Amino acid sequence: MEYWDIYDANKQLTGRTMKRNDWCLKDDEYHLTVLGVVARRDGRFLITKRVMTKHWAPGWWEVSGGACMAGETSEQAVLREVKEETGLDVTGWDGGYMFTYHRENPGEGDNYFVDVYRFVGDFEETDVTPQEAETDGFKIATVEEIKAFAKEGIFLHYDSIKRVFEW
Repeated sequence: MEYWDIYDANKQLTGRTMKRNDWCLKDDEYHLTVLGVVARRDGRFLITKRVMTKHWAPGWWEVSGGACMAGETSEQAVLREVKEETGLDVTGWDGGYMFTYHRENPGEGDNYFVDVYRFVGDFEETDVTPQEAETDGFKIATVEEIKAFAKEGIFLHYDSIKRVFEW
């Protein structure tokens, strides 16, 4: 069974945990998720397409990310998620933590913080091994391509993270 830490409104650990996807949080409680934007030095970004079997936003484009496990720091979580979803080990790459945003879903038990990271390094398409259960392909995209997907309404979290694509 997978567990997540519960945080207060100040993003401080409460010492309590919840089962994964057990939307039991009170309105002033949060869990922590991460997004890891992977960039090449030429200004292009690695994005993945969600498998069509996903319950939420199937076929949409996104960057790597997921929930922090109980006891895990956001940096540990983002390194794990990027490695699991793309096969890339971005440990030691340029960049790192950029900012945090949060979502309030009153009465739904699913409030969360999102720590956003950007990692910049040298990689080729042949270095990427997407996680088949999660992704239906990937693209090394320009900012313009990402903006076009966002304009179509098929790029997850774009409005919340768009500044991470700026150099």
